[in-house]
Amino acid sequence: CVVDPTVGSERRAIIIEKGGSFFVGPDNGLFSLLIDEEAKIFSIENRSFMLAQLSSTFHGRDIFAPCAAYLSTGRRPEEFGPPVYDPFILDLLPKEEGGMLIGKVVRFDRFGNAITNIKAQRFMAFVGQERFIVRVKDLTFSSLKRSYFEGDVICLFGSSLYLEFGSYRRSFREEFGVGKGEPVYVERMDG
Repeated sequence: CVVDPTVGSERRAIIIEKGGSFFVGPDNGLFSLLIDEEAKIFSIENRSFMLAQLSSTFHGRDIFAPCAAYLSTGRRPEEFGPPVYDPFILDLLPKEEGGMLIGKVVRFDRFGNAITNIKAQRFMAFVGQERFIVRVKDLTFSSLKRSYFEGDVICLFGSSLYLEFGSYRRSFREEFGVGKGEPVYVERMDG
């Protein structure tokens, strides 16, 4: 499968080697969650591993599939082109900055609950045993809830174990005008 809305542009074609597997595709952010210190990345520049005729609209067929086939025969990614040290990375994960964990709202469920990109495990690793506050828009939360009661506006870990915000029998999204990309701040309270 190739997700490549940037086909035909000047973006690079890359191979990522990680954990004994190869990933072949466009350098358009698709591999953002895969790329870490362990990943070795190479640009695909050696034309001998591509089809003779390259279209501007079908790199999956003309570049990626042939390269994947060659890799499956034992060819090494270094043969395809030079190392890449600056892959295109989408801003998907929360960051620690200024003593805070900063994430964002990434989607809404059918009830209007706001779901963030902050996983429970990441949240707990950051907060530890300390008290904390979570802020989104003009709202501040100092605890996580497990259930809703009438009139509640809450912060919780949803079924997917991501930090969420919700309103009892109302759309959090509509009630507070929260949109995708809205920043979410988690701060430890010292003392």
